[in-house]
Amino acid sequence: MRGTSCIGALLLSVVFGRVDAADLPTPPPQATRGPGSAQALRIAVTKVRFGEGAGAYWLFEPGRSDPGVSPLIVFLHGWGATNPAVYGAWIDHLAKMGNIVVYPRYQKDLRTPTSDFLANTLDAVRDAIRLLEKEPGHRRPDLGKIAIVGHSVGGLLAANVAAVASDSGLPSVGALMAVQPGRTWNRLPRTNVALENLRRIPSKTLLLAVAGDQDRLAGDTDAKRIYYESKQVSAANKDFVRLLSDDHGWPVLIANHLAPVAPDPSYDDGEGAQVNGGQGLRRRLGARFEQTKHDQAATTVGEEDLPLVHLARWEALEPRVDALDYYGLWKLFDALCDAAFYGRNRRFALGNTLQQRFMGFWSDGKVVRQLLVTDNP
Repeated sequence: MRGTSCIGALLLSVVFGRVDAADLPTPPPQATRGPGSAQALRIAVTKVRFGEGAGAYWLFEPGRSDPGVSPLIVFLHGWGATNPAVYGAWIDHLAKMGNIVVYPRYQKDLRTPTSDFLANTLDAVRDAIRLLEKEPGHRRPDLGKIAIVGHSVGGLLAANVAAVASDSGLPSVGALMAVQPGRTWNRLPRTNVALENLRRIPSKTLLLAVAGDQDRLAGDTDAKRIYYESKQVSAANKDFVRLLSDDHGWPVLIANHLAPVAPDPSYDDGEGAQVNGGQGLRRRLGARFEQTKHDQAATTVGEEDLPLVHLARWEALEPRVDALDYYGLWKLFDALCDAAFYGRNRRFALGNTLQQRFMGFWSDGKVVRQLLVTDNP
């Protein structure tokens, strides 16, 4: 099994010209059909922001002529990634599949107390549902088809929302995916995000807890907690999934903490400074990279000091949309929603099936390292 050091060696070899990237196999492109694919209708997406500060949220709606009814997806970002451009390609995919996507801001800035995150999220989701149901010009949310996905701190919040929904005036969550959730265990208590009593997640909820094999920032501690502490959800209705890195070709597929980031500038909310970062920060990161690998530097700095959105701008590992998205995260969540809402495509989301684990082929025909799926992480 190839580890971080091998991936780092290939990365540096290509960057410094010791290996010609053109001679290496390329990762699989997005499939043309099925969960995670480009099969979505080519429809416009309307993008509107509501509210202010930590209570703000974005609504992304599939643009159709009829008022219609759509499933509602709550998308919860990582620490500091308040600009939806950070995940824009994934949001675009979800909206073009016919879903309404709510993107709560939940933090005004990096000084917002973590103890406020859940309340801010719940307020935003309640207000979004009220607005969609009562104001003209919007698609109506199908409150029997609610799903939630979150990355990093958003993964913790996603589990918390699912746990407290019924007591918070929200419909039950049918599908929940916590991607690289963390952290409940920071050295500085003020940066921790506590988990609620996850026994309250309903038994009918379909659940995936996802970790990355090169995630040095969140690790897998909280993903395991979410999996094990959601005790009402049976093993048949949940899986622990690990994304595996693969350096067979170029660009390499690195399942680090930035793997879920899917930049799309068309989703920029105008806060460009938050996405681009500052030159001082880039110099500081650059100095660290000269001493250690990027993920080790991220661990040294800590998520409480280095917001995800700034970390994402370091050039050596620029986040991109790749097979870890198409065949990994997007496929899993699409299929999880399909299974929860329509009773279809369950084999692509749950059960440790070949369809669930499959990650496509490199251009030379070699199979990309498959997802590791278990009920005993």
